[in-house]
Amino acid sequence: MNLSSGARVGPYEIVAPLGAGGMGEVYRARDQRLEREVALKLLPPAFAKDEERVRRFEQEARAAGQLNHPNILQIHDIGAYERSPYIVSELLEGQTLRERLRAGALTARKAVDYALQTAHGLAAAHERSIVHRDLKPENLFLTKDGRIKILDFGLAKLKEADGATDATAPTMPGPSKTQPGAVLGSCGYMAPEQVRGRPVDHRGDIFALGVIMYEMLTGHAAFSGDSAVEVMSNILTTEPADLSLSGKAIPPALARVVEHCMEKSADERFQSARDLAFGLEALSGFSHASLSPSQVQAAQVSPRRRRARFLVPALVGLALLAAGGGFLLGQRASRTALPSFHQITFRRGTVIDARFSPDGQTIVYDAAWDGEPLALYATRKESPESRSLNLERTQLLAMSRSGEIAISLGAHLIGQGNFVRAGTLARAPLGGGAPREILEDVQQADWAESEGGARLCVVRQVGGRTRLELPPGKVLFETAGWISHPRVAPDGDGVAFLDHPVPADDGGEVALVDGGGHKRTLSSGWMTVQGLAWHPKTGEIWFTAVRSGSARGLYAVTPAGRQRMVAQAPGTLTLHDVAPDGRVLVTRDNVRTGILALASGENRERDLSWLDWSRAIDLSADGRMLLFDEEGEGGGPAYSVYLRKTDGTPAVRLGDGGALALSPDGKWVVAQLLQPRPAQLWLLPTGAGDARALTADSINHVDAQFLPDGARVLFEGSEPNRGTRLWVQELAGGPPRPITPEWVSHTPAISPDGKWVAGIDGERKVALYAIDGKGAPRPVPGLSPGEVPLRFAGDGRALYLWRPGELPVHIQRLDLSSGAKTPVRTLMPADPAGLVGIGSLALTPDGRSYAYGYFRQLSDLYLIEGLK
Repeated sequence: MNLSSGARVGPYEIVAPLGAGGMGEVYRARDQRLEREVALKLLPPAFAKDEERVRRFEQEARAAGQLNHPNILQIHDIGAYERSPYIVSELLEGQTLRERLRAGALTARKAVDYALQTAHGLAAAHERSIVHRDLKPENLFLTKDGRIKILDFGLAKLKEADGATDATAPTMPGPSKTQPGAVLGSCGYMAPEQVRGRPVDHRGDIFALGVIMYEMLTGHAAFSGDSAVEVMSNILTTEPADLSLSGKAIPPALARVVEHCMEKSADERFQSARDLAFGLEALSGFSHASLSPSQVQAAQVSPRRRRARFLVPALVGLALLAAGGGFLLGQRASRTALPSFHQITFRRGTVIDARFSPDGQTIVYDAAWDGEPLALYATRKESPESRSLNLERTQLLAMSRSGEIAISLGAHLIGQGNFVRAGTLARAPLGGGAPREILEDVQQADWAESEGGARLCVVRQVGGRTRLELPPGKVLFETAGWISHPRVAPDGDGVAFLDHPVPADDGGEVALVDGGGHKRTLSSGWMTVQGLAWHPKTGEIWFTAVRSGSARGLYAVTPAGRQRMVAQAPGTLTLHDVAPDGRVLVTRDNVRTGILALASGENRERDLSWLDWSRAIDLSADGRMLLFDEEGEGGGPAYSVYLRKTDGTPAVRLGDGGALALSPDGKWVVAQLLQPRPAQLWLLPTGAGDARALTADSINHVDAQFLPDGARVLFEGSEPNRGTRLWVQELAGGPPRPITPEWVSHTPAISPDGKWVAGIDGERKVALYAIDGKGAPRPVPGLSPGEVPLRFAGDGRALYLWRPGELPVHIQRLDLSSGAKTPVRTLMPADPAGLVGIGSLALTPDGRSYAYGYFRQLSDLYLIEGLK
């Protein structure tokens, strides 16, 4: 149409043309009524005859006009000029992200800032059921003051509502006329499901933002080709080049966020833009590519407060600090009353579980005080004293509405992560009485109550797999990892739980499974997630988690996947229960792991703890070099691998990951990288040299040990939908070779001649497996239940044994020919208070030097009132 300066379009005077595209011409115009400059987008007359173009043009106006967010272009008006529709929006000064990228890649700090703003804008749109479907650098505008604006909702599509519509979230009127199989969007940024012409939801926008982040960080497209067909084929079949190989200073945790966005399957991506925003906010602590102090501060407050800083600096911040408990609260600005905090326990030790009684006034909890065994106690808000329920070595599992408790008798730690306990499931009346035993080897339980009575939902391990069952025997979900905090929905329709895919690690996701066994992931990407309960008033699932470090905060997520922060504390929170009136039980936990070691030639243990979560992993044969890792706040988002001499000299950081083994010559360390999934193995040099990937396949690599020749690694791993088994990987490369049947797990006990490894099958039986994969396993004589091989003795004729979860730990030497056992030593830290267990243990071949990691958790139980 080519309007000239001075032309009038309704109440708007054209000032100058700004540009033109496939969906119309854009002009700088002046609103004569409000005396402000605006942008006016006009559909040309030739296009106005196309009903589909007109529909999409009007749809853009309806979609964007509903949204009032600082990171989304604001729509002022809509009208028609000579039968051509137009849209009037705010006038932006700056450039598109595409124009900025022509100058090259952005710094990690800038990329995180722009991606975070975009994620906040998308979250606002998605919460109103609006999906963009054409996100690309051309549709992201960078204003002169550094603000991102999302443009062009012309391809936005109303998501089909699932359930009742939130009255506060308006939706776009009118159905979309997009035909099944139609492909819309710009090919280089389309999600695989969009390329295939399948239905696209909000996770398609998350994929596109991941592709944009990749381009911001590297300066080139994630998916390229000589034609649109080739580009789309690459989206479906290939992975972008690893960000670590780009030559840019990209923090590994940021790379994992980008890769998580670009998963081929929508179910494996971030499940909401809000989830992604939380992940980006957690990236404020990197050293070599860190955010500026102002952006660190911005990333640590709520998204609403961040937007207020951009728009109205005079507004009061939304986060309130409650001085009584030191909690940072994610409350709305309109709420002026501070929640109140009441400390419930005052002794020194560890609280594992706590529940409200049916009347909401009595609090029942289990605790191990002052080094004593785990036992049950009861207390009330108004009393600083707790009374014993006379049930020792007992863990509280669940409380029924009738006042019956589900408990674990003889509860003891299993495995090496200090997270999982097992015992005999029993029922007992809260008022007193003998427990009635139900089922052995149960890890977790909850009540499922209905008019027909009360049943139990249980978590237990069967055949090497951890199962969630309701009722016992009916499997709803199973995993090679572990499951915690199952809570049956108040209406009995489904079970919320925490899914931890890696054994001995408490990272994972919040999930919901229905009675038919259909699992949905509601929130993922958490470095540590423990504690979960349904909120009876809001219908949300509340949980405690953190994406980086160990300082868990309190979050809420709806069954539809909408997430928000509730509270944050300086320290680690663990949620235990929510009462019918909304009061909350949490523990504030001071959690640390440390290392004690006896060095070669010494007769006293030395404390070799480094930061806050030190795990002893391996010792050199002479006992002079210790391999350990840090998996807490100090270790960083990707964990850290360290090497330290046992004489106490300072530790040397080797790189990211979880440490697994030190090579026989001391020159290499094999480490595990947990992200992206599946976990892979890397080789880190202990001296000069470069780290390199050892594996890059579909196997989830859990543990590893060097073989005596130093040229091969034996590891435990599972292929997709297959059981765990042992494999041998050549350091020189090539595919790994399986050497055991499925459902065999790893021990570090490898014979000095490199011919045998001690493995544990699905029935927890220990046998020696031939490393060449030939022949039947050889049983190990003289083993008692629960005993696990620690390593071979130097002469190959005996095994050193220990019992994980036992306190104190008794190391024994088992003669393989006779089955006779000889005590070697007993390990126990001098201070027993809060000592949960010994989770890692390394021993030299002669049994004279050792190092072990102990886990200490000191808990204070709090009752919180007023959280919303």
